[in-house]
Order: sequence, then C-alpha cells, then structure tokens
Amino acid sequence: MNKMQRILPLVTSVVALLGMTSLSVSAQDVVETMSKTGVLHVAVQTQGPPISFVDKNGQRTGLAVEIVKGLAEASGLTLDLLDYDWKGLIPAVLSKKADFIAADMTPTQKRALKLNFTIPIFYSEVLSISMNNKGFKSWRDLNKQGVSIGVVQASSYVDMVKNFMPNATLKEFAGGGPSVAQAVASGRVDAAVMDRGGAMQYVKVYPGMQILDDVIRKEPLAFALRPDETHLLQYLNNYIRFIQTDGELDRLLAYWWNSTAWEKDHK
Repeated sequence: MNKMQRILPLVTSVVALLGMTSLSVSAQDVVETMSKTGVLHVAVQTQGPPISFVDKNGQRTGLAVEIVKGLAEASGLTLDLLDYDWKGLIPAVLSKKADFIAADMTPTQKRALKLNFTIPIFYSEVLSISMNNKGFKSWRDLNKQGVSIGVVQASSYVDMVKNFMPNATLKEFAGGGPSVAQAVASGRVDAAVMDRGGAMQYVKVYPGMQILDDVIRKEPLAFALRPDETHLLQYLNNYIRFIQTDGELDRLLAYWWNSTAWEKDHK
C-alpha cells in the first residue's frame, strides 16, 4: 500500500466529519433560535373566527391566538403573528417563514407526510349547515346528485365530503369559513360542511340558516410544525399539557369554542 492509499481513508473520514458538522450547524434548533432572538413566529388564519380574526377594536384574537399569546408570555417571548389564508399556512411553515401553525388543523395522514403535529388541543364536531328552505334535515340528505356542498379550500372537509357524500357536488372556497357561509346564504351552494364553532356563529349571522341533524365526525385539532423540529414539538406539547392540567384550556374552550360569549366582546 502506497502513501496515498494510506492517507485517502483518513481524508475521506475528515471530509465526512466536516460535512456532518456543517449539517448540524445549518439545521438550527428553532427553540434555541427563539430563545436567542426573543421572538416566536406563528402562522395564523387571516379570517377564521373564533380561531383567529381581527376584532372590532382592530386586535387579532381567537382561540388559537390566545393560546399562543399565553405560550409567548409564559416563555418570555415576543409574539409575531403572520396572517395567511388557509391554503397558505402549510407552505408558510415548510418554507420557514413561520415556526409553526396555530390553527384548527386536523392531523390527517396526508398532512402527516409533510408535517408533524402536537398532541390534540381539543376535538371538534363536524357538522353541516343549509338554509331551512332547502328542506334538508340531516347531513345524510345531502348525499344526492344535484346537491352542491361548500367547504374551505384545501381543508380536511374536502376529503370528508368525498367520502361521506360522494354523490354531491363539491365546491371549494378561499377566504375561510365566512366565504363558505356566505355562499350558503346567497344560494351559490346548497349546504356546507364545517366545525361546530363556525356553524354556531353563522346561523346567528344569517336568518334562515340552520345546523342539520347528526354529527358527521369528530376530529382532533392540533398545531403543525416541520417534521424535523423535535425540540419545538416537545416545547409545544409541554405547554398544551400544562394548560390542560391547570384548567386554562378548559376556560378558553368554554369561552371561544363551546359558546358564542366571545361575540359581545369582540364583534
């Protein structure tokens, strides 16, 4: 074996080691970065009450927003809320414009191919709404040819309608729940599928709108982050468990999700 043959394995090992070091440096830990900069960057829905919205005082609030406000305060961080429509949330976190997504997002298997999810924050009942002059009684009445059903674009409700109401015509709308409810009220679609929180709000806004009988499905809702951010996942799960234990999450859910009490303060 000549001198070059003896040196080559050593050079290869050093190059590999340097490559691994470079990789570890480039893959910065988000939680460590947050602690250094003092800022928490969170992607939220542009308009999705009662999860995230701008209230009558011009302040962004809602269930998810108040949870992350508490997280930032408990951590001694400044909260930077980044507004996106629903379909822009996932690209925002994958492109590292945001640290994580604080929204009522269902951790579907399709999404889990790209994202990691926290433990469920709570479980939501998925319902259907329509105008009462349509004659529908249950969501099962919607599974017919000629019936159009509106959902938020790129939401988990897209697959739900396809699976549970395959004979109906699916229509997707950008702009969140308000645009879907308005489409129902104006007759552009016959019905819509959404969570109970949104449904309870919109039947109060639009005279003649009703919630149809029977729950379609219960879904876990969670915050989403990049799959490699294991420290961030532990950090978020730790806070969720903390507010579950001390009753703060129950208080927030009672105000924002299980009632319309928030409307008199914010609308």
